[in-house]
Amino acid sequence: MRRTSLRLRLVIVFALVALTAAASASGIAYWLNREAVLQRTQDSALNDFRQEMQRRAATLPLRPTEEELRRTAEEMSSGGIGYGVVLLGERAKGKPIAGVSDPDRFTMDDVPRELRAAVDERQEVTDGNKYPYHLFWQRTTRDGTPYLVGGTRIVGGGPTGYMFKSLEPERQDLNSLAWSLGIASALALVVSALLAQAAATTVLKPVHRLGEAARRLGEGELDTRLRVSGTDELAELSRTFNSAAESLQKKVADMSAREESSRRFVADMSHELRTPLTALTAVTEVLEEEEDGLDPMIAPAVKLVVSETRRLNTLVENLMEVTRFDAGTARLVLDDVDVADQVTACVDARAWLDAVELDAERGLVARLDPRRLDVILANLIGNALKHGGSPVRVAVRTAEDDLYIEVRDHGPGIPEDVLPHVFDRFYKASASRPRSEGSGLGLSIAMENALIHGGDITAANSPDGDGAVFVLRLPRDASRTDTEREQRQEGDGDEGA
Repeated sequence: MRRTSLRLRLVIVFALVALTAAASASGIAYWLNREAVLQRTQDSALNDFRQEMQRRAATLPLRPTEEELRRTAEEMSSGGIGYGVVLLGERAKGKPIAGVSDPDRFTMDDVPRELRAAVDERQEVTDGNKYPYHLFWQRTTRDGTPYLVGGTRIVGGGPTGYMFKSLEPERQDLNSLAWSLGIASALALVVSALLAQAAATTVLKPVHRLGEAARRLGEGELDTRLRVSGTDELAELSRTFNSAAESLQKKVADMSAREESSRRFVADMSHELRTPLTALTAVTEVLEEEEDGLDPMIAPAVKLVVSETRRLNTLVENLMEVTRFDAGTARLVLDDVDVADQVTACVDARAWLDAVELDAERGLVARLDPRRLDVILANLIGNALKHGGSPVRVAVRTAEDDLYIEVRDHGPGIPEDVLPHVFDRFYKASASRPRSEGSGLGLSIAMENALIHGGDITAANSPDGDGAVFVLRLPRDASRTDTEREQRQEGDGDEGA
Protein backbone atom coordinates (compact mmCIF):
# COMPACT_ATOMS: atom_id res chain seq x y z
CA MET A 1 0.00 0.00 0.00
CA ARG A 2 2.80 2.44 0.80
CA ARG A 3 4.55 1.72 -2.54
CA THR A 4 1.28 2.34 -4.38
CA SER A 5 0.75 5.54 -2.46
CA LEU A 6 4.25 6.78 -3.24
CA ARG A 7 3.83 5.87 -6.90
CA LEU A 8 0.51 7.72 -6.97
CA ARG A 9 2.04 10.79 -5.35
CA LEU A 10 4.86 10.83 -7.90
CA VAL A 11 2.40 10.57 -10.79
CA ILE A 12 0.23 13.32 -9.31
CA VAL A 13 3.22 15.61 -8.80
CA PHE A 14 4.45 15.02 -12.36
CA ALA A 15 0.93 15.58 -13.69
CA LEU A 16 0.48 18.79 -11.72
CA VAL A 17 3.83 20.13 -12.88
CA ALA A 18 3.04 19.22 -16.50
CA LEU A 19 -0.47 20.65 -16.22
CA THR A 20 0.83 23.89 -14.72
CA ALA A 21 3.50 24.22 -17.38
CA ALA A 22 1.13 23.35 -20.23
CA ALA A 23 -1.60 25.65 -18.92
CA SER A 24 0.87 28.49 -18.46
CA ALA A 25 2.38 28.01 -21.91
CA SER A 26 -1.05 27.66 -23.51
CA GLY A 27 -2.38 30.73 -21.72
CA ILE A 28 0.59 32.84 -22.78
CA ALA A 29 0.40 31.53 -26.35
CA TYR A 30 -3.34 32.20 -26.52
CA TRP A 31 -2.98 35.71 -25.13
CA LEU A 32 -0.14 36.59 -27.50
CA ASN A 33 -1.96 35.16 -30.53
CA ARG A 34 -5.21 36.81 -29.53
CA GLU A 35 -3.58 40.22 -29.32
CA ALA A 36 -1.71 39.64 -32.57
CA VAL A 37 -4.83 38.51 -34.48
CA LEU A 38 -7.02 41.32 -33.15
CA GLN A 39 -4.33 43.93 -33.66
CA ARG A 40 -3.71 42.84 -37.22
CA THR A 41 -7.42 42.83 -38.09
CA GLN A 42 -7.95 46.11 -36.32
CA ASP A 43 -5.02 47.86 -38.05
CA SER A 44 -6.07 46.55 -41.45
CA ALA A 45 -9.68 47.68 -41.04
CA LEU A 46 -8.85 51.10 -39.59
CA ASN A 47 -6.18 51.83 -42.23
CA ASP A 48 -8.58 50.88 -44.99
CA PHE A 49 -11.31 53.02 -43.45
CA ARG A 50 -8.94 56.00 -43.19
CA GLN A 51 -7.94 55.63 -46.81
CA GLU A 52 -11.57 55.35 -47.93
CA MET A 53 -12.45 58.46 -45.96
CA GLN A 54 -9.63 60.35 -47.66
CA ARG A 55 -10.34 58.92 -51.13
CA ARG A 56 -14.16 59.01 -51.22
CA ALA A 57 -15.65 61.00 -48.34
CA ALA A 58 -13.20 63.87 -48.75
CA THR A 59 -14.38 64.40 -52.35
CA LEU A 60 -17.97 65.08 -51.32
CA PRO A 61 -19.21 68.67 -51.33
CA LEU A 62 -19.43 70.58 -48.08
CA ARG A 63 -23.24 70.31 -48.22
CA PRO A 64 -23.82 66.83 -49.62
CA THR A 65 -27.23 65.38 -50.13
CA GLU A 66 -28.48 62.35 -48.26
CA GLU A 67 -28.29 60.32 -51.47
CA GLU A 68 -24.64 61.28 -51.99
CA LEU A 69 -23.80 60.27 -48.44
CA ARG A 70 -25.63 56.94 -48.79
CA ARG A 71 -23.99 56.13 -52.13
CA THR A 72 -20.52 57.00 -50.81
CA ALA A 73 -21.10 54.90 -47.66
CA GLU A 74 -22.10 51.93 -49.82
CA GLU A 75 -19.00 52.35 -51.97
CA MET A 76 -16.79 52.48 -48.90
CA SER A 77 -18.49 49.40 -47.42
CA SER A 78 -18.23 47.36 -50.60
CA GLY A 79 -14.46 46.95 -50.29
CA GLY A 80 -12.75 43.68 -49.40
CA ILE A 81 -12.48 44.47 -45.69
CA GLY A 82 -16.22 44.10 -45.15
CA TYR A 83 -17.47 46.68 -42.68
CA GLY A 84 -20.54 48.87 -42.38
CA VAL A 85 -20.30 52.65 -42.81
CA VAL A 86 -22.30 55.63 -41.59
CA LEU A 87 -21.52 59.11 -42.96
CA LEU A 88 -22.81 62.24 -41.20
CA GLY A 89 -23.07 65.58 -42.97
CA GLU A 90 -25.18 68.78 -43.07
CA ARG A 91 -27.52 69.79 -45.90
CA ALA A 92 -27.69 73.21 -44.18
CA LYS A 93 -26.16 74.64 -41.07
CA GLY A 94 -27.61 72.90 -38.01
CA LYS A 95 -29.52 70.36 -40.19
CA PRO A 96 -27.62 67.04 -40.08
CA ILE A 97 -28.21 64.23 -42.50
CA ALA A 98 -26.83 60.68 -42.57
CA GLY A 99 -25.96 58.12 -45.18
CA VAL A 100 -25.91 54.46 -44.14
CA SER A 101 -24.44 51.62 -46.16
CA ASP A 102 -26.75 49.00 -44.61
CA PRO A 103 -29.37 50.19 -42.03
CA ASP A 104 -30.01 46.60 -40.94
CA ARG A 105 -26.35 46.09 -40.13
CA PHE A 106 -25.10 49.36 -38.70
CA THR A 107 -26.68 52.60 -37.47
CA MET A 108 -25.61 55.42 -35.23
CA ASP A 109 -27.25 53.62 -32.31
CA ASP A 110 -24.38 51.11 -32.48
CA VAL A 111 -21.76 53.82 -31.94
CA PRO A 112 -20.83 54.28 -28.24
CA ARG A 113 -21.35 57.78 -26.87
CA GLU A 114 -17.74 57.95 -25.66
CA LEU A 115 -16.50 57.29 -29.18
CA ARG A 116 -18.77 59.98 -30.66
CA ALA A 117 -17.49 62.52 -28.16
CA ALA A 118 -13.86 61.65 -28.90
CA VAL A 119 -14.37 61.91 -32.67
CA ASP A 120 -16.18 65.28 -32.46
CA GLU A 121 -13.70 66.82 -30.04
CA ARG A 122 -11.42 69.30 -31.75
CA GLN A 123 -7.78 68.94 -30.70
CA GLU A 124 -5.42 71.86 -30.34
CA VAL A 125 -2.97 72.02 -33.22
CA THR A 126 0.64 72.12 -31.97
CA ASP A 127 4.07 71.09 -33.18
CA GLY A 128 3.38 67.62 -31.86
CA ASN A 129 -0.22 67.51 -33.08
CA LYS A 130 -0.70 68.64 -36.68
CA TYR A 131 -4.35 67.70 -37.07
CA PRO A 132 -7.38 68.85 -35.07
CA TYR A 133 -9.24 65.58 -35.60
CA HIS A 134 -8.05 61.97 -35.31
CA LEU A 135 -9.23 58.45 -35.91
CA PHE A 136 -10.59 56.78 -32.77
CA TRP A 137 -11.74 53.20 -32.26
CA GLN A 138 -13.35 50.98 -29.66
CA ARG A 139 -14.21 47.28 -29.28
CA THR A 140 -17.79 46.55 -28.38
CA THR A 141 -20.26 43.66 -28.31
CA ARG A 142 -23.73 43.35 -29.80
CA ASP A 143 -25.88 40.26 -29.23
CA GLY A 144 -22.82 38.35 -28.06
CA THR A 145 -20.82 39.15 -31.21
CA PRO A 146 -17.65 41.25 -30.90
CA TYR A 147 -17.30 44.31 -33.15
CA LEU A 148 -14.74 46.97 -33.91
CA VAL A 149 -16.16 50.52 -34.10
CA GLY A 150 -14.03 53.36 -35.50
CA GLY A 151 -14.71 56.96 -36.37
CA THR A 152 -13.09 60.11 -37.75
CA ARG A 153 -13.99 63.29 -39.60
CA ILE A 154 -12.59 65.14 -42.58
CA VAL A 155 -10.18 67.86 -41.64
CA GLY A 156 -11.11 71.27 -43.11
CA GLY A 157 -14.77 70.45 -43.43
CA GLY A 158 -16.67 67.46 -44.68
CA PRO A 159 -18.62 64.48 -43.37
CA THR A 160 -17.91 62.49 -40.26
CA GLY A 161 -17.57 58.76 -40.86
CA TYR A 162 -18.03 55.68 -38.66
CA MET A 163 -17.20 52.08 -39.49
CA PHE A 164 -18.54 48.90 -37.86
CA LYS A 165 -16.67 45.64 -38.42
CA SER A 166 -17.52 42.22 -37.04
CA LEU A 167 -14.75 40.32 -35.24
CA GLU A 168 -16.64 37.02 -35.29
CA PRO A 169 -14.20 35.27 -37.71
CA GLU A 170 -11.30 36.22 -35.49
CA ARG A 171 -13.16 34.93 -32.42
CA GLN A 172 -13.79 31.61 -34.16
CA ASP A 173 -10.13 31.38 -35.08
CA LEU A 174 -9.17 32.10 -31.48
CA ASN A 175 -11.65 29.49 -30.23
CA SER A 176 -10.07 26.94 -32.55
CA LEU A 177 -6.69 27.95 -31.22
CA ALA A 178 -7.94 27.55 -27.65
CA TRP A 179 -9.23 24.06 -28.44
CA SER A 180 -5.92 23.14 -30.02
CA LEU A 181 -4.00 24.40 -27.01
CA GLY A 182 -6.38 22.54 -24.69
CA ILE A 183 -5.86 19.29 -26.59
CA ALA A 184 -2.11 19.87 -26.51
CA SER A 185 -2.29 20.43 -22.73
CA ALA A 186 -4.29 17.21 -22.30
CA LEU A 187 -1.77 15.28 -24.38
CA ALA A 188 1.05 16.81 -22.34
CA LEU A 189 -0.76 15.68 -19.18
CA VAL A 190 -1.09 12.11 -20.48
CA VAL A 191 2.54 12.01 -21.61
CA SER A 192 3.67 13.39 -18.24
CA ALA A 193 1.64 10.71 -16.43
CA LEU A 194 3.31 8.01 -18.55
CA LEU A 195 6.73 9.53 -17.92
CA ALA A 196 5.92 9.77 -14.21
CA GLN A 197 4.92 6.10 -14.20
CA ALA A 198 8.21 5.17 -15.85
CA ALA A 199 10.18 7.42 -13.50
CA ALA A 200 8.31 6.08 -10.48
CA THR A 201 9.10 2.52 -11.55
CA THR A 202 12.76 3.39 -11.98
CA VAL A 203 12.91 5.07 -8.58
CA LEU A 204 10.69 2.68 -6.64
CA LYS A 205 12.38 -0.54 -7.72
CA PRO A 206 15.52 0.25 -5.69
CA VAL A 207 13.33 1.53 -2.86
CA HIS A 208 11.34 -1.71 -2.95
CA ARG A 209 14.55 -3.73 -2.88
CA LEU A 210 15.76 -1.63 0.04
CA GLY A 211 12.48 -2.25 1.87
CA GLU A 212 12.69 -5.99 1.29
CA ALA A 213 16.30 -6.02 2.46
CA ALA A 214 15.38 -4.05 5.58
CA ARG A 215 12.53 -6.49 6.28
CA ARG A 216 14.86 -9.50 5.95
CA LEU A 217 17.41 -7.74 8.14
CA GLY A 218 14.72 -7.13 10.75
CA GLU A 219 13.79 -10.82 10.62
CA GLY A 220 17.35 -11.75 11.54
CA GLU A 221 18.93 -12.38 8.14
CA LEU A 222 21.97 -10.31 8.98
CA ASP A 223 23.87 -11.39 5.87
CA THR A 224 21.39 -9.48 3.67
CA ARG A 225 23.13 -7.12 1.26
CA LEU A 226 22.02 -4.94 -1.66
CA ARG A 227 23.57 -5.02 -5.12
CA VAL A 228 25.08 -1.59 -5.78
CA SER A 229 25.16 -0.14 -9.29
CA GLY A 230 25.66 3.43 -10.40
CA THR A 231 26.80 6.53 -8.57
CA ASP A 232 23.49 8.28 -7.84
CA GLU A 233 21.83 8.91 -4.48
CA LEU A 234 20.06 5.53 -4.47
CA ALA A 235 23.38 3.77 -5.04
CA GLU A 236 24.86 5.73 -2.14
CA LEU A 237 21.85 4.73 -0.01
CA SER A 238 22.46 1.08 -0.91
CA ARG A 239 26.12 1.40 0.09
CA THR A 240 25.08 2.98 3.39
CA PHE A 241 22.62 0.14 3.99
CA ASN A 242 25.26 -2.50 3.26
CA SER A 243 27.70 -0.77 5.57
CA ALA A 244 25.10 -0.55 8.35
CA ALA A 245 24.10 -4.20 7.85
CA GLU A 246 27.73 -5.31 7.97
CA SER A 247 28.34 -3.30 11.13
CA LEU A 248 25.15 -4.69 12.69
CA GLN A 249 26.11 -8.24 11.78
CA LYS A 250 29.52 -7.81 13.35
CA LYS A 251 28.09 -6.31 16.53
CA VAL A 252 25.43 -9.01 16.82
CA ALA A 253 28.07 -11.67 16.27
CA ASP A 254 30.24 -10.12 18.98
CA MET A 255 27.27 -9.87 21.35
CA SER A 256 26.24 -13.44 20.59
CA ALA A 257 29.77 -14.63 21.27
CA ARG A 258 29.90 -12.74 24.55
CA GLU A 259 26.43 -13.97 25.49
CA GLU A 260 27.39 -17.55 24.66
CA SER A 261 30.56 -17.17 26.68
CA SER A 262 28.61 -15.76 29.63
CA ARG A 263 25.99 -18.48 29.37
CA ARG A 264 28.67 -21.17 29.21
CA PHE A 265 30.40 -19.60 32.20
CA VAL A 266 27.18 -19.62 34.24
CA ALA A 267 26.43 -23.19 33.20
CA ASP A 268 29.95 -24.37 34.02
CA MET A 269 29.98 -22.47 37.28
CA SER A 270 26.60 -23.87 38.30
CA HIS A 271 27.69 -27.36 37.37
CA GLU A 272 30.97 -27.02 39.28
CA LEU A 273 29.14 -25.67 42.32
CA ARG A 274 26.78 -28.61 42.51
CA THR A 275 29.44 -31.03 43.83
CA PRO A 276 30.56 -28.90 46.77
CA LEU A 277 26.97 -27.86 47.39
CA THR A 278 25.93 -31.48 47.62
CA ALA A 279 28.56 -32.03 50.30
CA LEU A 280 27.58 -28.81 52.10
CA THR A 281 23.93 -29.80 51.97
CA ALA A 282 24.71 -33.16 53.55
CA VAL A 283 26.74 -31.47 56.30
CA THR A 284 23.99 -28.90 56.97
CA GLU A 285 21.39 -31.65 57.22
CA VAL A 286 23.53 -33.36 59.89
CA LEU A 287 24.03 -30.06 61.71
CA GLU A 288 20.30 -29.35 61.55
CA GLU A 289 19.52 -32.75 63.10
CA GLU A 290 21.98 -32.03 65.91
CA GLU A 291 20.72 -28.48 66.40
CA ASP A 292 19.08 -29.20 69.78
CA GLY A 293 22.35 -30.53 71.25
CA LEU A 294 24.55 -27.70 70.04
CA ASP A 295 26.09 -25.03 72.22
CA PRO A 296 23.67 -22.03 72.40
CA MET A 297 26.53 -19.81 71.23
CA ILE A 298 27.02 -21.91 68.10
CA ALA A 299 23.35 -22.64 67.25
CA PRO A 300 22.63 -19.25 65.54
CA ALA A 301 25.67 -19.66 63.31
CA VAL A 302 24.58 -23.19 62.40
CA LYS A 303 21.07 -21.93 61.51
CA LEU A 304 22.60 -19.21 59.32
CA VAL A 305 24.84 -21.73 57.55
CA VAL A 306 21.88 -24.08 56.98
CA SER A 307 19.62 -21.30 55.56
CA GLU A 308 22.33 -19.75 53.37
CA THR A 309 23.33 -23.17 52.04
CA ARG A 310 19.74 -23.88 51.06
CA ARG A 311 19.49 -20.43 49.47
CA LEU A 312 22.72 -21.01 47.55
CA ASN A 313 21.48 -24.41 46.43
CA THR A 314 18.22 -22.82 45.17
CA LEU A 315 20.20 -20.09 43.38
CA VAL A 316 22.39 -22.64 41.61
CA GLU A 317 19.35 -24.67 40.53
CA ASN A 318 17.68 -21.49 39.25
CA LEU A 319 20.81 -20.46 37.36
CA MET A 320 21.01 -23.84 35.68
CA GLU A 321 17.33 -23.60 34.74
CA VAL A 322 17.83 -20.11 33.30
CA THR A 323 20.85 -21.38 31.34
CA ARG A 324 18.74 -24.15 29.81
CA PHE A 325 16.12 -21.60 28.73
CA ASP A 326 18.76 -19.33 27.22
CA ALA A 327 20.41 -22.21 25.39
CA GLY A 328 17.05 -23.40 24.04
CA THR A 329 17.52 -26.86 25.51
CA ALA A 330 14.50 -26.73 27.83
CA ARG A 331 11.92 -29.33 26.83
CA LEU A 332 8.38 -30.10 27.90
CA VAL A 333 7.49 -33.47 29.36
CA LEU A 334 3.75 -33.46 28.80
CA ASP A 335 1.15 -35.39 30.71
CA ASP A 336 -2.57 -35.14 31.39
CA VAL A 337 -2.83 -33.10 34.59
CA ASP A 338 -5.82 -32.60 36.87
CA VAL A 339 -5.29 -28.90 37.54
CA ALA A 340 -7.06 -28.80 40.89
CA ASP A 341 -5.06 -31.81 42.16
CA GLN A 342 -1.85 -30.22 40.87
CA VAL A 343 -2.50 -26.96 42.76
CA THR A 344 -3.41 -28.89 45.90
CA ALA A 345 -0.25 -31.03 45.65
CA CYS A 346 1.91 -27.92 45.18
CA VAL A 347 0.41 -26.19 48.22
CA ASP A 348 0.47 -29.32 50.37
CA ALA A 349 4.12 -30.12 49.56
CA ARG A 350 5.13 -26.69 50.87
CA ALA A 351 2.81 -26.71 53.92
CA TRP A 352 0.71 -23.77 52.63
CA LEU A 353 -2.69 -25.41 53.00
CA ASP A 354 -3.75 -23.18 55.89
CA ALA A 355 -2.76 -20.00 54.04
CA VAL A 356 -4.23 -20.74 50.58
CA GLU A 357 -7.85 -20.78 49.44
CA LEU A 358 -8.49 -22.87 46.32
CA ASP A 359 -11.37 -22.22 43.94
CA ALA A 360 -11.04 -24.91 41.28
CA GLU A 361 -13.36 -27.39 39.66
CA ARG A 362 -12.34 -30.98 40.16
CA GLY A 363 -11.77 -33.08 37.07
CA LEU A 364 -10.47 -30.19 34.94
CA VAL A 365 -7.72 -31.88 32.90
CA ALA A 366 -5.06 -30.14 30.79
CA ARG A 367 -2.10 -31.56 28.88
CA LEU A 368 0.90 -29.78 30.43
CA ASP A 369 4.31 -30.41 31.93
CA PRO A 370 3.47 -31.11 35.61
CA ARG A 371 6.96 -30.29 36.92
CA ARG A 372 7.05 -26.92 35.19
CA LEU A 373 3.47 -26.15 36.25
CA ASP A 374 4.51 -26.90 39.84
CA VAL A 375 7.45 -24.48 39.47
CA ILE A 376 5.14 -21.75 38.18
CA LEU A 377 2.57 -22.26 40.95
CA ALA A 378 5.23 -22.47 43.67
CA ASN A 379 6.77 -19.17 42.56
CA LEU A 380 3.46 -17.32 42.18
CA ILE A 381 1.90 -18.57 45.42
CA GLY A 382 5.17 -18.27 47.36
CA ASN A 383 5.65 -14.72 46.09
CA ALA A 384 2.07 -13.85 47.13
CA LEU A 385 2.56 -15.30 50.61
CA LYS A 386 5.94 -13.62 51.06
CA HIS A 387 4.99 -10.15 49.89
CA GLY A 388 1.21 -10.03 50.16
CA GLY A 389 0.42 -12.17 53.15
CA SER A 390 -2.30 -14.72 53.66
CA PRO A 391 -4.89 -15.66 52.78
CA VAL A 392 -3.90 -16.17 49.16
CA ARG A 393 -6.73 -17.11 46.82
CA VAL A 394 -6.07 -19.36 43.83
CA ALA A 395 -8.88 -19.52 41.26
CA VAL A 396 -8.91 -21.77 38.17
CA ARG A 397 -11.11 -21.13 35.14
CA THR A 398 -11.17 -21.92 31.43
CA ALA A 399 -12.03 -19.91 28.32
CA GLU A 400 -12.16 -21.59 24.92
CA ASP A 401 -8.85 -23.49 24.56
CA ASP A 402 -6.99 -21.70 27.36
CA LEU A 403 -6.58 -22.33 31.06
CA TYR A 404 -6.42 -19.39 33.50
CA ILE A 405 -5.03 -19.63 37.05
CA GLU A 406 -5.43 -16.45 39.11
CA VAL A 407 -3.32 -15.92 42.26
CA ARG A 408 -4.57 -13.05 44.43
CA ASP A 409 -3.11 -11.82 47.72
CA HIS A 410 -4.33 -9.25 50.25
CA GLY A 411 -1.17 -7.23 50.71
CA PRO A 412 -0.22 -3.65 49.84
CA GLY A 413 -0.07 -4.35 46.11
CA ILE A 414 2.75 -3.66 43.66
CA PRO A 415 4.00 -0.08 43.15
CA GLU A 416 3.28 1.25 39.65
CA ASP A 417 6.98 1.78 38.91
CA VAL A 418 7.71 -1.84 39.84
CA LEU A 419 4.95 -3.49 37.75
CA PRO A 420 6.85 -3.38 34.43
CA HIS A 421 9.87 -5.11 36.01
CA VAL A 422 8.37 -7.88 38.17
CA PHE A 423 9.40 -10.56 35.65
CA ASP A 424 12.91 -9.17 35.06
CA ARG A 425 15.80 -11.33 36.19
CA PHE A 426 17.42 -10.41 39.53
CA TYR A 427 14.99 -7.53 39.96
CA LYS A 428 14.06 -6.73 43.55
CA ALA A 429 11.83 -3.88 44.60
CA SER A 430 13.90 -3.33 47.73
CA ALA A 431 12.78 0.25 48.10
CA SER A 432 9.15 -0.74 48.56
CA ARG A 433 9.32 -4.31 49.87
CA PRO A 434 10.83 -5.90 52.98
CA ARG A 435 14.17 -7.56 52.36
CA SER A 436 13.65 -10.70 50.31
CA GLU A 437 15.69 -13.85 50.74
CA GLY A 438 15.02 -14.83 47.13
CA SER A 439 17.41 -14.52 44.21
CA GLY A 440 15.17 -12.41 42.02
CA LEU A 441 14.85 -15.26 39.50
CA GLY A 442 11.62 -16.91 40.67
CA LEU A 443 9.09 -14.88 38.69
CA SER A 444 11.42 -14.79 35.70
CA ILE A 445 11.63 -18.61 35.69
CA ALA A 446 7.86 -18.80 36.12
CA MET A 447 7.40 -16.62 33.04
CA GLU A 448 9.87 -18.72 31.02
CA ASN A 449 7.98 -21.88 31.96
CA ALA A 450 4.70 -20.26 30.94
CA LEU A 451 6.18 -19.12 27.60
CA ILE A 452 7.57 -22.55 26.79
CA HIS A 453 4.00 -23.87 27.15
CA GLY A 454 2.78 -21.17 24.77
CA GLY A 455 1.23 -19.09 27.55
CA ASP A 456 2.13 -16.06 29.63
CA ILE A 457 1.72 -14.38 33.02
CA THR A 458 0.32 -10.92 33.73
CA ALA A 459 0.73 -8.91 36.91
CA ALA A 460 -1.57 -6.16 38.13
CA ASN A 461 -3.06 -4.64 41.25
CA SER A 462 -6.57 -5.52 42.36
CA PRO A 463 -9.11 -2.90 41.18
CA ASP A 464 -10.37 -2.51 44.76
CA GLY A 465 -6.82 -1.81 45.97
CA ASP A 466 -6.65 -5.00 48.05
CA GLY A 467 -3.47 -6.76 46.98
CA ALA A 468 -1.83 -7.92 43.78
CA VAL A 469 -3.21 -10.25 41.11
CA PHE A 470 -1.11 -12.60 38.96
CA VAL A 471 -2.91 -14.39 36.10
CA LEU A 472 -1.28 -17.44 34.50
CA ARG A 473 -2.58 -18.32 31.01
CA LEU A 474 -1.75 -21.73 29.56
CA PRO A 475 -3.16 -23.66 26.61
CA ARG A 476 -5.35 -26.62 27.57
CA ASP A 477 -3.19 -28.73 25.26
CA ALA A 478 0.48 -27.67 25.02
CA SER A 479 1.43 -30.49 22.66
CA ARG A 480 0.66 -28.35 19.60
CA THR A 481 2.86 -25.51 20.88
CA ASP A 482 5.66 -27.94 21.68
CA THR A 483 5.50 -29.47 18.16
CA GLU A 484 5.56 -26.07 16.47
CA ARG A 485 8.55 -25.00 18.55
CA GLU A 486 10.48 -28.14 17.70
CA GLN A 487 9.75 -27.69 13.99
CA ARG A 488 10.88 -24.09 14.16
CA GLN A 489 14.10 -25.06 15.92
CA GLU A 490 14.75 -27.79 13.33
CA GLY A 491 14.21 -25.21 10.56
CA ASP A 492 16.67 -22.83 12.22
CA GLY A 493 19.16 -25.66 12.50
CA ASP A 494 18.80 -26.48 8.78
CA GLU A 495 19.34 -22.85 7.84
CA GLY A 496 22.40 -22.67 10.02
CA ALA A 497 23.76 -25.80 8.36
